[in-house]
Amino acid sequence: MNNAGKRARSTRLEQRAADNTKRIILGIDPGLASTGWGVLEERHSKRGEKLFCVEYGTIETKADIPRAERLCFILKQMRLIIKKYKPSIAAIENLYFGKNVSSAIPVAEGRGVISAAIAEQGIPLLEFTPGAIKLGVSGAARAGKKQVQEMVRIILELEEKPKPDHAADALAAAICAANVKEFV
Repeated sequence: MNNAGKRARSTRLEQRAADNTKRIILGIDPGLASTGWGVLEERHSKRGEKLFCVEYGTIETKADIPRAERLCFILKQMRLIIKKYKPSIAAIENLYFGKNVSSAIPVAEGRGVISAAIAEQGIPLLEFTPGAIKLGVSGAARAGKKQVQEMVRIILELEEKPKPDHAADALAAAICAANVKEFV
């Protein structure tokens, strides 16, 4: 094969690789008792973009354990999730406390250790209000938990609604991050 043929073949291979890029998105619904997390893979091709659910779950801590130990456990688990999935971007739900103000400080502390785990790896972190996440996945800022779960199921083409709702909320945050294109 001559040099021109090699360059043309190389250019086609580079273009195919560029057309099939992907990014890993980590979504988080912070909490002290239960932190939801979800990992999506976004693939770009000539036909457009597609989101795939890689994994989701929750990090659970027990109320009878000292708060510092619970926060340390959340930090360690978040580091393991980051190490395993190597996200290129993360999204977290902002704090909102309308009726349950007493849980604001523990949840804020959980959010802090989660944000630190993400920052220490240099991963961009997007923050969304609960209303923005609901609006982003369902079209209604006041959508209920079941509606958000169902829309996440539909968007990600899952066989059943993701449970528990903290994990569904984390996946919804990741879906919102997928719509932010400055980090592609």
